[in-house]
Amino acid sequence: MINKNILLNHTSTLFLFILFSTLTVSFARHLAGDKNPFTPKASVIRYWDTHISNNLPKPSFLFSKASPLSAVDTATFAKLAATNTLSTRLPEFCSAAHLLCLPEVLPNLEKHANDVKFSGYNNDDHNFTNYGTNRASGVDSFKNYSVGLFSNPVSDFRQYSRNSAGHKEKFTTYGIDGNIVDQSFHTYGTSSAGGSGEFKEYTAISNLPDLRFSTYSVGGVGREQSFTGYSEDGNSGKQSFTSYGKNGLGANNKFKSYGTSSNVVKSAFSNYGEKGTSPNDTFTSYGVQMNGPNQTFSNYGDGSTFAAESFANYRDQSNVGDDSFQSYVKDSKGGAQVDFNNYGKAFNGGSDTFKGYAKGADLGHKVRFKGYGDDNKFKDYTKDGVTFSSYKKSTTSTTHSINANTISDSLIKKWVPPGKFFREKMLKQGIVMPMPDISDKSPKRSFLPRPILSKIPFTSSKISELKEIFKVSDNSSMEKMIMDSLGDCERAPSMGETKKCVGSVEDMIDFATSVLGHNVAARTTENVNGSKTDVMVGKVKAIDGGKVTESVSCHQSLFPYLLYYCHSVPKVRVYEADLLDPTLKTKINHGVAICHLDTKAWSPTHGAFLALGSGPGRIEVCHWIFENDLTWTIAN
Repeated sequence: MINKNILLNHTSTLFLFILFSTLTVSFARHLAGDKNPFTPKASVIRYWDTHISNNLPKPSFLFSKASPLSAVDTATFAKLAATNTLSTRLPEFCSAAHLLCLPEVLPNLEKHANDVKFSGYNNDDHNFTNYGTNRASGVDSFKNYSVGLFSNPVSDFRQYSRNSAGHKEKFTTYGIDGNIVDQSFHTYGTSSAGGSGEFKEYTAISNLPDLRFSTYSVGGVGREQSFTGYSEDGNSGKQSFTSYGKNGLGANNKFKSYGTSSNVVKSAFSNYGEKGTSPNDTFTSYGVQMNGPNQTFSNYGDGSTFAAESFANYRDQSNVGDDSFQSYVKDSKGGAQVDFNNYGKAFNGGSDTFKGYAKGADLGHKVRFKGYGDDNKFKDYTKDGVTFSSYKKSTTSTTHSINANTISDSLIKKWVPPGKFFREKMLKQGIVMPMPDISDKSPKRSFLPRPILSKIPFTSSKISELKEIFKVSDNSSMEKMIMDSLGDCERAPSMGETKKCVGSVEDMIDFATSVLGHNVAARTTENVNGSKTDVMVGKVKAIDGGKVTESVSCHQSLFPYLLYYCHSVPKVRVYEADLLDPTLKTKINHGVAICHLDTKAWSPTHGAFLALGSGPGRIEVCHWIFENDLTWTIAN
C-alpha cells in the first residue's frame, strides 16, 4: 500500500519542479530578447493593463519614456534618495536614469599669441578664460561659438580682447539656435585703446535663454564697436546686459538690435555709454516687434560729457508687455546732442514708464523726442532744451481684444506660427491649412520609477533640498527652470480646471482615470510629418460622436526628470484626422486636434486671439496635439 505522505511529497516536489522549470524557461526567454518582467517599464505595462479597462493600442512614445533603470539600480538609488545622499552619486544617477543635469562650469584657459580664426567652437564642457588679452594690433575672429548645441549649452566666456591696443576682433555668432541656453560673457574689449570690435549675433533663435553679458567695451579709448544682434527671435527666458561703453573716451559705439521679434522675454539693460567723454553712441532698436515683453532699461548716457547720442526705437510694434526706461542722458555735461526717435509705439497698449529724461543736464543740451506712444507714463524730465514732435497721452483701458488687422501679417507670423491655432470649421475633409512645427523641442529625459520619485521632494518650500540633490547653483537657468515648473504645478487651478503634475506613467494613469474613468484612450499626433508646411485634411473622426466632452491634456514641463503638467479641460471637442500631402493626396500623418469651446477665462493677450482676431469668450480655439504631448478621452 502506497504511503499517502510519500505521495503528497512527490506530488509537491513535482509541482515545484514544473513551476520552477516554467519560470526558468520564461526568464530565459526574457534574457533571449523578450521584455524583462522586472524592469520599471514592464511594471508600467502591467499597471496599465490593471487600471485601464480596454485593449486599445498603448501609446508607444509614452512607454519609451519609462525609466531605463534596472530593478537593482532602482532599489539602490531609492535607498540613496531616502537617506538624502543621492547627490553623492549624481553623475551616475543622471546617466543611468536618463535625466537632465547641467554640467559644472569649469574654466579652461585659452590663450592665443598670434592671429586666430576660429571657424567653430562647440565644446560645452569648457570655457574661455582669456582670449586676445593684452594683444597689440592683429586680427582675431570667432565665427561660430556654441552653435546649435541642442540642448542645454552652458558656457562662460571670461575675457575677450581685454587691455588690447589697435586690435581688431570679430565675433560672428555666439550660442545660436540653442535650447535652455545658460551663457555668461563677462568682459569684451575692456580698457582697450584703438582698434575695433564687431559682435554680430548673440544667442539668436534660442529657446528659454538665460543670458548674462556683463561688460562690453568699458573704459575704451578711441575704439569703434558694433553689436548687431542680442537674443533675437528668442522664446521665453531672461537676459541681462550690464554695461556697454561705460567710462569710454572718444568711443564710437553702435548697438543695432536687442531682443527683436522675441516672445515673452524678461530683459534688463543697465548701463549704455555711462560717464563717457565725447562718445558717439547709436542704439537702433530695443525690444522691437516683441510679444509680451518685460523690459527694464536703467541708464543711457548718464553723466556723459560732450555726447552725441541717438536711440532710434524702443519697444516699437510690440504687443502688450510691462516696460520701464529709467534715466536717459541724466546729468550730462557739455551740451549733449541727443535724439530719441520712438518710444513705445506698441500694439495693444502695455505698461510703460519713462523716468528721467535729460534730468540734471546742463543748459547747453539739445534733446529731440520724435515719438512717444499710447498708455505710457512720462516722469521727471527737464523742460528746457527738450522738444517733442509727437507725444500721445494715455488712453488707458483695462480690457481689450486684439485686433489682428492693426498688426502686420509678418509680425503675427513671428509671434504665433501659422497654423498653431485655428477655428473648428477648418477640420473638414479637403481643407488645406498650414501646420506649425509640432516637433518636441524639450530635452530628452525619462520618467523616474515611483520608489525613487516618492522620496524626492516636489515643492517650492523644499527648493533648497531639490537644488542640493541636483547640484543646482543659485540664480542659474536650472534653478529658474525648476522654480517655474513648481510654480505652474502649485498655482491654483483656473475656473473649471483640475490639474496635477506627474513624474511617472503610473501617476498619469491615476490622474486620467480619476477624471474620466477607466475606459480611456491616450491620443497623440502620430508623427511630425507636415510640420511647417501646408497639409490637406483627410478623413475626420469626431471623438465621442462630436459631443461636448471633457478631456485630460498632458504637456511636458522642464524639470530634471520627465514631468508632465496634466489638467482636465471641460467643454471641448476632440478630433482625429488623416493629414495628406496637398499635391499627391497621400497620407503623411494622423493628427489629433482639440477644440476649446469656452475661452472666457483666457487672457486677452493669448496668441490665439492675436492669430485669429477676436477675444476671450467670443470664439472657440483649436490646436493640434504636438509630438510627445497627449490628450486622454473616453475610449470609443
